[in-house]
Amino acid sequence: MSKHDRWNTLLELLAASGKLEVEEAATTLDVSAATIRRDLDELAEQQLLVRTRGGAVAHGVSYELPLRYKSTRRASEKRRIAEAAADLVAPGEVVGLNGGTTTTEVARALALRFASGRAEALGAAPAGPALTVVTNALNIAGELAVRPQIKIVTTGGVARPQTYELVGPLTVGVLNEVVLDAVVLGVDGIDPELGVMAHQEDEASISRLFTERASRVVVVTDSSKMGRRAFARICGLDRIDLLVTDTDIAPETVAQLTEAGVRVLAV
Repeated sequence: MSKHDRWNTLLELLAASGKLEVEEAATTLDVSAATIRRDLDELAEQQLLVRTRGGAVAHGVSYELPLRYKSTRRASEKRRIAEAAADLVAPGEVVGLNGGTTTTEVARALALRFASGRAEALGAAPAGPALTVVTNALNIAGELAVRPQIKIVTTGGVARPQTYELVGPLTVGVLNEVVLDAVVLGVDGIDPELGVMAHQEDEASISRLFTERASRVVVVTDSSKMGRRAFARICGLDRIDLLVTDTDIAPETVAQLTEAGVRVLAV
C-alpha cells in the first residue's frame, strides 16, 4: 500500500470514528506501528489531525476531510450522479456550481456533454457559449477554463484550503450581480426537518446565496449523506427542486423527501 493510500485510509477511519489508535490502525492497514506513527506525525504537520499519546484525534469539532482525500469515496456513485445531473442542463443555460467532490464530477460531466461538436448537436447557439458556469470553486474553474465551449465565471473571495472554495464578502459581491438558470449544489448532510447542510458556516452562506440566485436548485450527493447533520444550515427542503443520488437511498427517505416536495432521482 502506497503512502497516499495509507493516508487516505487513515483519514477515512478518523472521519468515521473521530479518533485513531496506532496499534489498531496498524492491524487494519497491515503495516507496522512505526509506519503508522510516522504517517500520523506527517498528517499532524499538515494540520489534518491532532496527535495524541498512542494515536490521533480529528482536527476540530466539525471534522472535514480535505477534498483531495475525499475524491475516492464512493467514486462510481458520484460519477453516475454527475452524469445524470449534467443531462438535466440545457444548452445556453447559466449554471452555478459550489465546491466538493460530487460537483467536481458534475463539472467534468458538463465538459464532456458540451464539448465542441456535442454542443452543436444539442442545439447550442454557435455565436455564444454552449454553457455558462458560475463557480466559487478554484479547482472547478481550473478544469473548465480550458474548455472553449464553456464560459467560466469565478467569484472572488478567500480560498479555503480544505475544499478550494472561495468565500467571504468578495464572493457575495459577485453572486449578487448574476442570475442563474440552475444551481447544482454539493452538501455535507440532508435532514428531513433541517434541510441541507455544510460543515462550514462561510461555505453554507455562499451555497445559500447560490440557491437565492437560481431558478431551480439541484442537490447532488450520494446516499451516505442522508439523515446526516452538519454544523451550518444552507436552506430548507422547500427550496430544493430535485435531489440526484444513488440507488442505495432508503425508500422511507425517498418518501420523506417526496412529501416535502423534493423530487428524487436515484441512479
